[in-house]
Amino acid sequence: LATLKRGVMDEFSKYRSPLVSRYASKEMAYNFSDRKKFTTWRKLWIYLAKAEKALGLLVTDAQVTEMESHAEDIDFAMAVEEESKLRHDVMAHVHTFAHCCPTAAPIIHLGATSCYVGDNTDLILLRDGFDILLPKLARVIDRLSNFAEKYAGLPTLGFTHYQPAQLTTVGKRACLWLQDLAMDMRNLQRAREDLRFRGVKGTTGTQASFLQLFQGDHDKVEDLDRMVTEMAGFKKAYMVTGQTYSRKVDIDSLSHLASMGATIHKICTDIRLLANLKEIEEPFEKEQIGSSAMAYKRNPMRCERCCSLARHLIALLADPLQTASVQWLERTLDDSANRRISLPESFLTADIILSTLQNITEGLVVYPKVIERHIRHELPFMATENIIMAMVKAGGNRQDCHEKIRVLSQQAANVVKQEGGDNDLLARVQADPYFAPILGHLDNILDPKTFIGRAPQQVARFLSEEVRPLLEPYKAEIDVKFELEL
Repeated sequence: LATLKRGVMDEFSKYRSPLVSRYASKEMAYNFSDRKKFTTWRKLWIYLAKAEKALGLLVTDAQVTEMESHAEDIDFAMAVEEESKLRHDVMAHVHTFAHCCPTAAPIIHLGATSCYVGDNTDLILLRDGFDILLPKLARVIDRLSNFAEKYAGLPTLGFTHYQPAQLTTVGKRACLWLQDLAMDMRNLQRAREDLRFRGVKGTTGTQASFLQLFQGDHDKVEDLDRMVTEMAGFKKAYMVTGQTYSRKVDIDSLSHLASMGATIHKICTDIRLLANLKEIEEPFEKEQIGSSAMAYKRNPMRCERCCSLARHLIALLADPLQTASVQWLERTLDDSANRRISLPESFLTADIILSTLQNITEGLVVYPKVIERHIRHELPFMATENIIMAMVKAGGNRQDCHEKIRVLSQQAANVVKQEGGDNDLLARVQADPYFAPILGHLDNILDPKTFIGRAPQQVARFLSEEVRPLLEPYKAEIDVKFELEL
């Protein structure tokens, strides 16, 4: 027990990445764990041995069986000790694997270079990372689609320059968010499908070592590459590589994650602005504390977290851009340390902001009465053109009516801006005998639903034609809820 307690205390005596200790899901944290990484290395060595055996090299069934029986039982302490001596992580794990597989020791890593396990594993982790993210993104889109459908016809103030503009609807605004998320979905799907395997390419990508092993038989070298690629679950391998796969692949993957980060930052910023107006709020737990000093506050903590982490995700894109630009000739090792950080952190960060946004969109609270009040404050100004047109239809002169409305509007604006009162333009119109011909129609003229154009129809068509079809591949995973723990 004392040893256990000491181990727990030791964990709190060193830096722990909050991306893992505080935020990211267990599945994404495992995807970039040492156990996943190094068991994948061993699987790749097994794939290589199986393919070499099938193509006629001196690899025995006993050697393959021995490797398979020890694929999971990694002696991490031994691997650390070996690396401290050898200063080479791959060779440290070759020796550690060989230690528990003495029969197979002569053929482990046969003909391969370090990037055979290193780069191919990274590509597997990227692929599996996308497979974790895509259903989470689908859930966010599903929840937001339901929200948009529910509020498709609820009028609300539109804002341009964060100034009141023509009306839109709550659901139509949500479709602006959805459209960006749908673009992210297509981008992530494409990036995932475009990933290829590095395959079996040798030290500088020429496959020279394997050509020698197969005594100049080019067909067998190509078969080896194809067989290992298929065993790893990829349809294609890159036809040409240096020692590494092109680091532009990392740019492609991380750029779409960063782009999604920008989308989520925008969505959550919008929700924060609307929370300030008290029109929409993120979920707020019964015992949640908004402020240690101001007990009444309901801070948009979840949206703030998404914005904070999204900035990190966006900033991470600089790493693969710079790394790809300085890869000399067939490769240089200054990519390694950077990629150990930038690749996992991008996926871990994307993972938590998607999970948090799912939680937000599952519990968004709308306050229609507040929205209605804000509309009432601004709508009389927006309705002036409709009032003018109604007066003209009733036989009035447009220029005379325009001047009347201009004077009354300025008077009402002074009440709002200088006196802090409510917008009384409607009362001024009703009190002016000039507008008597249309007083019976004012309620219809000022009905907010006459100012939202085709917003409800746009929502219905957009959800039906563009959003719902995008979710079809994820139907089986769409109903999983996410509870925010911290």
